[in-house]
Amino acid sequence: MGRVTGLDPDPRRPAAVRVHEDGAHAFTVAREAAARLGLVVGRELDLGLRHALQEAADTEAALRAALRLLGARAHAVAELGRRLGRKGHQPAAVQAVLERLAADGLLDDAAFARSFVERGAGRGRGPARLRRDLLARGVARADIDAALGAWLARSGEEPAPPRELLERRARALAGLPAPMRRRRLLAFLARRGYRGAAARRAVAQVA
Repeated sequence: MGRVTGLDPDPRRPAAVRVHEDGAHAFTVAREAAARLGLVVGRELDLGLRHALQEAADTEAALRAALRLLGARAHAVAELGRRLGRKGHQPAAVQAVLERLAADGLLDDAAFARSFVERGAGRGRGPARLRRDLLARGVARADIDAALGAWLARSGEEPAPPRELLERRARALAGLPAPMRRRRLLAFLARRGYRGAAARRAVAQVA
């Protein structure tokens, strides 16, 4: 049975410690986990403690991966969970990390949906496309409805497709017969989330 022979601060994350067993690094866990488990130099690592340390190490590894992903861009809760799962992190560790990040305010699907809608609208995406993309990321319909509703309320009317975007596409289709060109333009707008009267009006202006 091994013993704890060292508890060193982790140079990459001050909130974690490196646990050494018989002189070799064995686990990296959060400081709070080390304190909760009563780790001290000289303590024997029985099977129960070893199992608890492994769970804490799994959670610490999942947390680090989550923070790296969030550092690159915002994520919805379910989306982040799926990405952590694909990286091989244990389901229990992933769930613990998602709950912690949500409690710390680093994961918030309502705020994510609002930001996603604003950014997507600025890139020429319409309501249907934005809804589809948010659903694919696992955002709840209630959060999507609230985000889209707030955006549409600020717009004051059904948003029109960006004119410059549509004109570029129309120029690329200039050699086609007019009816086919209009159908292609409507399909192009539908893929970007613009449908109905707003899409038809926009196409009529360029085709």
